[in-house]
Amino acid sequence: MTNAALQENAPLPDPYSLPLESINLSDPYLYSQNRWGDYFRRVRDEDPVHYQKESPFGPFWSITRFEDIVAVDTNHEVFSSEPFIMIGDPDDSIPVSNFISMDPPKHDEQRAAVQSVVAPRNLAAMEDLIRERIGAILDNLPVDRSFDWVSSVSMELTSQMLATIFDFPYEERHKLVYWSDMATGAPELSGGNASQEERFAALHDMVNSFGALWEQKSASRLAGNPIGFDLISLMESNEDTRDMMTRPAEFMGNLALLIVGGNDTTRNSISGSVLAMNQFPKEFDKLRANPKLIPNMVSEIIRWQTPLAHMRRVATCDTELGGKLIKKGDKVVMWYISGNRDERVIENPDQVIIDRAKARHHLSFGFGIHRCMGNRLGEMQLRITWEEILKRFDDIKVMEEPERVHSNFVFGYSSMQVKLTPKAK
Repeated sequence: MTNAALQENAPLPDPYSLPLESINLSDPYLYSQNRWGDYFRRVRDEDPVHYQKESPFGPFWSITRFEDIVAVDTNHEVFSSEPFIMIGDPDDSIPVSNFISMDPPKHDEQRAAVQSVVAPRNLAAMEDLIRERIGAILDNLPVDRSFDWVSSVSMELTSQMLATIFDFPYEERHKLVYWSDMATGAPELSGGNASQEERFAALHDMVNSFGALWEQKSASRLAGNPIGFDLISLMESNEDTRDMMTRPAEFMGNLALLIVGGNDTTRNSISGSVLAMNQFPKEFDKLRANPKLIPNMVSEIIRWQTPLAHMRRVATCDTELGGKLIKKGDKVVMWYISGNRDERVIENPDQVIIDRAKARHHLSFGFGIHRCMGNRLGEMQLRITWEEILKRFDDIKVMEEPERVHSNFVFGYSSMQVKLTPKAK
Protein backbone atom coordinates (compact mmCIF):
# COMPACT_ATOMS: atom_id res chain seq x y z
CA MET A 1 0.00 0.00 0.00
CA THR A 2 1.25 3.49 -0.79
CA ASN A 3 1.96 6.10 1.83
CA ALA A 4 -0.81 8.23 0.37
CA ALA A 5 -3.33 5.45 0.88
CA LEU A 6 -2.17 4.97 4.46
CA GLN A 7 -2.53 8.67 5.15
CA GLU A 8 -6.13 8.45 4.02
CA ASN A 9 -6.69 5.69 6.59
CA ALA A 10 -7.61 3.22 3.83
CA PRO A 11 -8.53 -0.28 4.99
CA LEU A 12 -5.50 -2.51 5.34
CA PRO A 13 -5.22 -5.56 3.07
CA ASP A 14 -5.56 -9.17 4.14
CA PRO A 15 -2.09 -10.09 5.49
CA TYR A 16 -2.20 -13.43 3.67
CA SER A 17 -2.38 -11.55 0.37
CA LEU A 18 0.99 -9.88 1.00
CA PRO A 19 4.54 -11.15 0.55
CA LEU A 20 5.73 -12.16 4.02
CA GLU A 21 8.78 -9.91 3.86
CA SER A 22 6.60 -6.85 3.21
CA ILE A 23 4.53 -7.21 6.39
CA ASN A 24 5.40 -4.23 8.56
CA LEU A 25 4.33 -4.81 12.15
CA SER A 26 5.33 -1.27 13.11
CA ASP A 27 2.56 0.31 11.01
CA PRO A 28 0.39 2.25 13.52
CA TYR A 29 -2.68 1.69 11.33
CA LEU A 30 -2.60 -1.98 12.30
CA TYR A 31 -3.55 -0.87 15.81
CA SER A 32 -5.82 2.10 15.17
CA GLN A 33 -7.81 -0.03 12.68
CA ASN A 34 -7.67 -3.08 15.00
CA ARG A 35 -6.22 -5.27 12.24
CA TRP A 36 -3.10 -6.43 14.07
CA GLY A 37 -4.36 -9.88 15.07
CA ASP A 38 -4.21 -11.62 11.68
CA TYR A 39 -0.93 -9.94 10.79
CA PHE A 40 0.79 -11.24 13.90
CA ARG A 41 -0.81 -14.67 13.55
CA ARG A 42 0.71 -15.10 10.11
CA VAL A 43 4.14 -13.94 11.25
CA ARG A 44 4.04 -16.14 14.38
CA ASP A 45 3.19 -19.15 12.24
CA GLU A 46 5.51 -18.58 9.28
CA ASP A 47 8.39 -16.36 10.39
CA PRO A 48 8.35 -15.81 14.18
CA VAL A 49 11.71 -14.01 14.21
CA HIS A 50 10.88 -11.62 11.39
CA TYR A 51 13.29 -9.15 9.81
CA GLN A 52 11.90 -5.84 8.60
CA LYS A 53 14.46 -4.40 6.22
CA GLU A 54 12.78 -1.03 5.70
CA SER A 55 10.40 0.94 7.89
CA PRO A 56 9.97 4.54 9.10
CA PHE A 57 11.86 3.38 12.20
CA GLY A 58 14.74 1.75 10.36
CA PRO A 59 15.41 -1.99 10.07
CA PHE A 60 14.44 -4.21 13.01
CA TRP A 61 13.72 -7.76 14.09
CA SER A 62 10.21 -8.66 15.29
CA ILE A 63 10.04 -11.29 18.05
CA THR A 64 6.48 -12.59 18.04
CA ARG A 65 6.26 -15.85 20.01
CA PHE A 66 5.85 -16.01 23.79
CA GLU A 67 8.91 -18.12 24.63
CA ASP A 68 11.22 -16.17 22.31
CA ILE A 69 10.09 -12.91 23.91
CA VAL A 70 10.84 -14.27 27.38
CA ALA A 71 14.28 -15.37 26.16
CA VAL A 72 15.08 -11.84 24.96
CA ASP A 73 13.51 -10.06 27.94
CA THR A 74 15.45 -12.08 30.51
CA ASN A 75 18.85 -11.71 28.82
CA HIS A 76 19.84 -8.07 29.30
CA GLU A 77 23.50 -8.88 28.70
CA VAL A 78 22.87 -9.87 25.06
CA PHE A 79 19.79 -7.69 24.49
CA SER A 80 20.43 -4.22 25.88
CA SER A 81 17.76 -1.64 26.73
CA GLU A 82 20.10 1.18 25.82
CA PRO A 83 19.57 3.70 24.39
CA PHE A 84 15.74 3.53 24.19
CA ILE A 85 12.86 1.07 24.60
CA MET A 86 10.43 2.28 21.91
CA ILE A 87 10.80 1.16 18.32
CA GLY A 88 11.72 4.64 17.09
CA ASP A 89 14.55 6.92 18.18
CA PRO A 90 13.98 10.24 19.97
CA ASP A 91 14.33 13.51 18.11
CA ASP A 92 17.73 15.02 18.86
CA SER A 93 16.01 18.27 19.84
CA ILE A 94 14.21 16.50 22.72
CA PRO A 95 16.85 14.17 24.21
CA VAL A 96 15.56 11.74 26.84
CA SER A 97 17.07 9.05 29.03
CA ASN A 98 15.45 6.95 31.75
CA PHE A 99 16.18 3.93 33.89
CA ILE A 100 14.12 1.51 31.78
CA SER A 101 16.47 2.45 28.92
CA MET A 102 19.54 1.66 31.00
CA ASP A 103 21.42 -1.50 31.86
CA PRO A 104 22.82 -2.40 35.29
CA PRO A 105 24.22 -1.00 37.47
CA LYS A 106 22.73 2.43 36.73
CA HIS A 107 19.32 0.93 36.00
CA ASP A 108 19.26 -0.84 39.35
CA GLU A 109 20.27 2.28 41.29
CA GLN A 110 17.63 4.54 39.74
CA ARG A 111 14.84 1.96 39.90
CA ALA A 112 15.61 1.26 43.55
CA ALA A 113 15.22 4.96 44.33
CA VAL A 114 11.50 4.89 43.47
CA GLN A 115 10.59 1.25 44.08
CA SER A 116 9.23 1.86 47.58
CA VAL A 117 6.33 3.97 46.32
CA VAL A 118 4.65 0.69 45.36
CA ALA A 119 5.85 -1.28 48.40
CA PRO A 120 3.11 -3.47 49.98
CA ARG A 121 2.53 -1.09 52.90
CA ASN A 122 2.01 1.85 50.53
CA LEU A 123 -0.33 -0.16 48.32
CA ALA A 124 -2.39 -1.13 51.37
CA ALA A 125 -2.59 2.53 52.38
CA MET A 126 -3.76 3.49 48.87
CA GLU A 127 -6.58 0.94 48.68
CA ASP A 128 -9.17 2.93 50.61
CA LEU A 129 -8.31 6.08 48.67
CA ILE A 130 -8.69 4.30 45.32
CA ARG A 131 -12.02 2.84 46.40
CA GLU A 132 -13.27 6.23 47.55
CA ARG A 133 -12.23 7.90 44.30
CA ILE A 134 -13.58 5.30 41.91
CA GLY A 135 -16.81 5.21 43.89
CA ALA A 136 -17.21 8.96 43.53
CA ILE A 137 -16.46 8.78 39.80
CA LEU A 138 -19.01 6.01 39.21
CA ASP A 139 -21.68 7.71 41.33
CA ASN A 140 -21.48 10.83 39.15
CA LEU A 141 -21.86 9.09 35.79
CA PRO A 142 -25.01 9.71 33.71
CA VAL A 143 -27.45 6.80 33.54
CA ASP A 144 -29.93 8.30 31.04
CA ARG A 145 -27.64 8.71 28.05
CA SER A 146 -24.44 7.46 26.46
CA PHE A 147 -21.09 9.01 27.38
CA ASP A 148 -17.37 8.51 26.81
CA TRP A 149 -16.05 5.95 29.28
CA VAL A 150 -12.41 6.72 28.45
CA SER A 151 -12.48 10.38 29.49
CA SER A 152 -15.11 10.06 32.22
CA VAL A 153 -13.74 7.00 34.03
CA SER A 154 -10.43 5.57 32.79
CA MET A 155 -8.57 8.87 32.39
CA GLU A 156 -10.20 10.45 35.44
CA LEU A 157 -9.19 7.66 37.82
CA THR A 158 -5.64 7.39 36.50
CA SER A 159 -5.10 11.16 36.64
CA GLN A 160 -6.27 11.21 40.25
CA MET A 161 -3.96 8.37 41.24
CA LEU A 162 -1.00 9.83 39.35
CA ALA A 163 -1.48 13.10 41.23
CA THR A 164 -1.34 11.14 44.48
CA ILE A 165 1.73 9.12 43.55
CA PHE A 166 3.63 12.26 42.48
CA ASP A 167 2.08 14.56 45.12
CA PHE A 168 1.21 16.73 42.13
CA PRO A 169 -1.33 19.58 42.42
CA TYR A 170 -4.67 17.81 42.28
CA GLU A 171 -6.43 20.58 40.36
CA GLU A 172 -3.84 20.22 37.55
CA ARG A 173 -3.95 16.40 37.42
CA HIS A 174 -5.20 16.22 33.82
CA LYS A 175 -1.86 17.60 32.69
CA LEU A 176 -0.31 14.29 33.73
CA VAL A 177 -2.42 12.29 31.28
CA TYR A 178 -1.77 14.82 28.52
CA TRP A 179 1.99 14.70 29.14
CA SER A 180 1.85 10.91 28.99
CA ASP A 181 0.17 11.08 25.58
CA MET A 182 2.75 13.58 24.34
CA ALA A 183 5.68 11.53 25.67
CA THR A 184 4.76 8.49 23.54
CA GLY A 185 2.88 10.12 20.65
CA ALA A 186 5.68 11.35 18.38
CA PRO A 187 5.64 10.02 14.78
CA GLU A 188 9.33 9.10 14.97
CA LEU A 189 8.79 7.08 18.16
CA SER A 190 5.55 5.19 17.66
CA GLY A 191 3.91 6.44 14.47
CA GLY A 192 1.73 8.73 16.59
CA ASN A 193 0.36 12.05 15.43
CA ALA A 194 1.65 14.50 18.05
CA SER A 195 3.38 17.42 16.35
CA GLN A 196 6.93 18.30 17.30
CA GLU A 197 5.86 21.78 18.38
CA GLU A 198 3.05 20.58 20.65
CA ARG A 199 5.18 17.80 22.08
CA PHE A 200 8.11 20.11 22.79
CA ALA A 201 5.83 22.61 24.55
CA ALA A 202 4.18 19.87 26.63
CA LEU A 203 7.43 18.28 27.75
CA HIS A 204 8.90 21.71 28.53
CA ASP A 205 5.86 22.43 30.71
CA MET A 206 6.27 19.03 32.39
CA VAL A 207 9.92 19.64 33.24
CA ASN A 208 9.22 23.13 34.58
CA SER A 209 6.30 21.96 36.70
CA PHE A 210 8.17 19.04 38.19
CA GLY A 211 11.32 21.14 38.59
CA ALA A 212 9.40 23.53 40.83
CA LEU A 213 7.93 20.58 42.76
CA TRP A 214 11.43 19.06 43.12
CA GLU A 215 12.74 22.31 44.60
CA GLN A 216 9.86 22.38 47.09
CA LYS A 217 10.64 18.81 48.18
CA SER A 218 14.34 19.62 48.49
CA ALA A 219 13.68 22.71 50.63
CA SER A 220 11.32 20.71 52.84
CA ARG A 221 13.88 17.93 53.36
CA LEU A 222 16.68 20.38 54.11
CA ALA A 223 14.43 22.10 56.65
CA GLY A 224 14.26 18.81 58.53
CA ASN A 225 10.75 17.76 57.58
CA PRO A 226 9.94 14.04 57.09
CA ILE A 227 10.53 12.71 53.59
CA GLY A 228 7.34 11.80 51.78
CA PHE A 229 6.66 8.57 49.92
CA ASP A 230 5.71 10.22 46.64
CA LEU A 231 7.95 9.63 43.62
CA ILE A 232 9.48 13.11 43.57
CA SER A 233 10.39 12.99 47.27
CA LEU A 234 11.92 9.54 46.83
CA MET A 235 14.09 10.59 43.88
CA GLU A 236 15.09 13.92 45.43
CA SER A 237 16.16 12.30 48.70
CA ASN A 238 18.09 9.34 47.25
CA GLU A 239 21.85 9.73 46.83
CA ASP A 240 21.81 8.02 43.42
CA THR A 241 19.17 10.33 41.94
CA ARG A 242 19.44 13.53 44.00
CA ASP A 243 21.43 15.31 41.28
CA MET A 244 19.10 14.26 38.46
CA MET A 245 17.97 17.82 37.79
CA THR A 246 21.51 18.59 36.64
CA ARG A 247 20.99 15.98 33.89
CA PRO A 248 17.96 17.34 31.98
CA ALA A 249 17.64 14.37 29.60
CA GLU A 250 17.44 11.93 32.52
CA PHE A 251 15.10 14.18 34.48
CA MET A 252 12.70 14.49 31.55
CA GLY A 253 13.02 10.82 30.62
CA ASN A 254 12.36 9.43 34.07
CA LEU A 255 9.40 11.72 34.62
CA ALA A 256 7.90 10.62 31.31
CA LEU A 257 8.60 6.96 32.09
CA LEU A 258 6.92 7.08 35.50
CA ILE A 259 3.92 8.99 34.17
CA VAL A 260 3.44 6.64 31.22
CA GLY A 261 3.89 3.61 33.47
CA GLY A 262 1.29 4.91 35.90
CA ASN A 263 -1.14 5.94 33.18
CA ASP A 264 -1.29 3.56 30.26
CA THR A 265 -1.58 0.13 31.90
CA THR A 266 -4.44 1.13 34.16
CA ARG A 267 -6.19 3.53 31.81
CA ASN A 268 -6.34 1.19 28.83
CA SER A 269 -7.00 -1.93 30.88
CA ILE A 270 -10.02 -0.27 32.50
CA SER A 271 -11.36 0.66 29.05
CA GLY A 272 -10.39 -2.72 27.59
CA SER A 273 -12.16 -4.57 30.38
CA VAL A 274 -15.47 -2.91 29.52
CA LEU A 275 -15.01 -3.75 25.85
CA ALA A 276 -14.14 -7.35 26.75
CA MET A 277 -17.28 -7.81 28.82
CA ASN A 278 -19.28 -6.67 25.78
CA GLN A 279 -17.45 -8.91 23.34
CA PHE A 280 -17.69 -11.91 25.70
CA PRO A 281 -21.08 -11.50 27.40
CA LYS A 282 -21.07 -15.01 28.88
CA GLU A 283 -17.95 -14.04 30.80
CA PHE A 284 -19.76 -10.95 32.09
CA ASP A 285 -22.60 -13.21 33.24
CA LYS A 286 -20.01 -15.37 34.97
CA LEU A 287 -18.50 -12.33 36.69
CA ARG A 288 -21.85 -10.98 37.89
CA ALA A 289 -22.72 -14.40 39.29
CA ASN A 290 -19.38 -14.73 41.09
CA PRO A 291 -17.56 -11.45 41.88
CA LYS A 292 -14.81 -13.45 43.57
CA LEU A 293 -13.48 -14.04 40.06
CA ILE A 294 -12.50 -10.36 39.75
CA PRO A 295 -8.79 -10.80 40.70
CA ASN A 296 -8.34 -13.53 38.11
CA MET A 297 -10.34 -11.57 35.56
CA VAL A 298 -7.98 -8.61 36.10
CA SER A 299 -4.96 -10.68 35.03
CA GLU A 300 -6.86 -12.07 32.06
CA ILE A 301 -7.85 -8.57 30.92
CA ILE A 302 -4.28 -7.25 31.23
CA ARG A 303 -3.10 -10.15 29.04
CA TRP A 304 -5.87 -9.75 26.48
CA GLN A 305 -5.53 -5.96 26.35
CA THR A 306 -1.68 -5.74 26.48
CA PRO A 307 -1.56 -1.98 27.15
CA LEU A 308 1.96 -1.53 25.76
CA ALA A 309 2.35 -3.40 22.49
CA HIS A 310 6.13 -3.68 22.39
CA MET A 311 9.52 -3.04 23.94
CA ARG A 312 12.73 -2.84 21.99
CA ARG A 313 16.26 -4.05 22.69
CA VAL A 314 19.61 -3.79 20.85
CA ALA A 315 21.86 -6.83 20.37
CA THR A 316 25.22 -6.38 22.10
CA CYS A 317 26.83 -9.18 20.07
CA ASP A 318 26.05 -11.54 17.23
CA THR A 319 23.52 -14.08 18.48
CA GLU A 320 21.06 -16.65 17.15
CA LEU A 321 17.34 -16.75 17.88
CA GLY A 322 14.79 -18.94 16.16
CA GLY A 323 17.39 -20.05 13.63
CA LYS A 324 18.11 -16.46 12.59
CA LEU A 325 21.41 -14.62 12.98
CA ILE A 326 20.89 -11.34 14.78
CA LYS A 327 23.95 -9.15 14.42
CA LYS A 328 25.53 -6.86 16.97
CA GLY A 329 23.78 -3.48 16.89
CA ASP A 330 20.53 -4.81 15.39
CA LYS A 331 17.29 -3.47 16.79
CA VAL A 332 15.15 -6.25 18.32
CA VAL A 333 11.46 -5.58 19.07
CA MET A 334 9.56 -7.81 21.47
CA TRP A 335 5.89 -7.69 20.51
CA TYR A 336 4.14 -8.41 23.81
CA ILE A 337 0.80 -7.96 22.05
CA SER A 338 1.67 -10.96 19.85
CA GLY A 339 3.18 -13.16 22.54
CA ASN A 340 0.04 -12.74 24.63
CA ARG A 341 -1.94 -14.29 21.77
CA ASP A 342 0.51 -17.15 21.09
CA GLU A 343 -1.52 -20.36 20.74
CA ARG A 344 1.59 -22.41 21.55
CA VAL A 345 1.51 -21.20 25.15
CA ILE A 346 -2.01 -19.87 25.79
CA GLU A 347 -5.08 -21.92 24.89
CA ASN A 348 -7.75 -19.97 23.00
CA PRO A 349 -5.71 -16.76 23.42
CA ASP A 350 -8.14 -14.49 21.56
CA GLN A 351 -10.86 -15.34 24.06
CA VAL A 352 -11.33 -13.65 27.41
CA ILE A 353 -11.84 -16.42 29.98
CA ILE A 354 -12.13 -14.81 33.38
CA ASP A 355 -11.52 -18.04 35.30
CA ARG A 356 -8.57 -19.06 33.11
CA ALA A 357 -5.96 -21.14 34.95
CA LYS A 358 -2.60 -19.36 35.43
CA ALA A 359 -4.01 -16.09 34.13
CA ARG A 360 -1.04 -14.15 35.52
CA HIS A 361 1.29 -15.99 33.12
CA HIS A 362 1.37 -13.24 30.51
CA LEU A 363 3.83 -10.78 28.99
CA SER A 364 2.14 -7.45 29.63
CA PHE A 365 4.42 -6.53 32.54
CA GLY A 366 7.59 -7.87 30.92
CA PHE A 367 10.14 -10.20 32.48
CA GLY A 368 13.59 -9.88 33.96
CA ILE A 369 15.13 -6.73 35.43
CA HIS A 370 12.70 -4.45 33.59
CA ARG A 371 9.49 -6.12 34.79
CA CYS A 372 6.91 -3.41 35.43
CA MET A 373 7.51 -1.80 38.80
CA GLY A 374 3.88 -0.77 39.30
CA ASN A 375 2.20 -3.99 38.23
CA ARG A 376 0.52 -4.58 41.60
CA LEU A 377 -0.81 -1.03 41.72
CA GLY A 378 -2.27 -1.38 38.23
CA GLU A 379 -3.90 -4.68 39.14
CA MET A 380 -5.30 -3.21 42.34
CA GLN A 381 -6.88 -0.25 40.58
CA LEU A 382 -8.55 -2.49 38.01
CA ARG A 383 -9.74 -4.90 40.71
CA ILE A 384 -11.29 -2.14 42.84
CA THR A 385 -12.88 -0.54 39.77
CA TRP A 386 -14.74 -3.74 38.98
CA GLU A 387 -15.70 -4.38 42.60
CA GLU A 388 -17.33 -0.96 42.64
CA ILE A 389 -18.87 -1.35 39.16
CA LEU A 390 -20.67 -4.56 40.18
CA LYS A 391 -22.11 -2.86 43.26
CA ARG A 392 -23.77 -0.20 41.12
CA PHE A 393 -24.51 -1.46 37.62
CA ASP A 394 -26.08 -4.47 35.98
CA ASP A 395 -24.65 -3.65 32.57
CA ILE A 396 -22.26 -1.37 30.69
CA LYS A 397 -23.21 -1.40 27.04
CA VAL A 398 -20.63 -0.31 24.47
CA MET A 399 -22.71 1.65 21.96
CA GLU A 400 -20.36 1.69 18.97
CA GLU A 401 -16.90 0.61 17.89
CA PRO A 402 -14.37 2.47 20.09
CA GLU A 403 -11.79 4.84 18.68
CA ARG A 404 -8.30 3.44 19.15
CA VAL A 405 -4.99 5.17 19.77
CA HIS A 406 -2.90 5.68 16.62
CA SER A 407 0.34 4.16 17.88
CA ASN A 408 2.42 1.00 17.62
CA PHE A 409 3.47 1.37 21.29
CA VAL A 410 0.45 2.34 23.41
CA PHE A 411 -2.35 -0.10 22.65
CA GLY A 412 -5.45 1.62 23.86
CA TYR A 413 -8.55 3.69 23.30
CA SER A 414 -9.10 7.38 22.72
CA SER A 415 -12.88 7.16 23.20
CA MET A 416 -15.57 4.56 23.91
CA GLN A 417 -19.24 5.45 24.07
CA VAL A 418 -21.17 3.43 26.67
CA LYS A 419 -24.56 3.42 28.39
CA LEU A 420 -25.13 2.17 31.92
CA THR A 421 -27.89 0.06 33.41
CA PRO A 422 -28.05 0.74 37.17
CA LYS A 423 -28.83 -2.08 39.59
CA ALA A 424 -32.45 -2.22 40.63
CA LYS A 425 -33.01 -0.72 44.06
